[in-house]
Amino acid sequence: MGTTVVIADDQPMVRAGLRSLLEGESGVLVVAEAVDGEQAVAEVRRHRPDVVLMDIRMPNMDGSRRRDNSWQKKPVPGSWY
Repeated sequence: MGTTVVIADDQPMVRAGLRSLLEGESGVLVVAEAVDGEQAVAEVRRHRPDVVLMDIRMPNMDGSRRRDNSWQKKPVPGSWY
């Protein structure tokens, strides 16, 4: 299956760009996208990705509040931008 990724960003063009870049790489699968922090939490819990890419500034619980991984049962590596 490769490396699974969840992308969380409130900007549709950013999500589309990241998806395009990542899906062009062998062994990378974007399993979900989220438009805010609350949806990101739900998608991570649902898909249990290997990596989360999350915007630092977005509505409803932004990435800066989610960096601590306390909302995850199994910590997932993340990148906040």
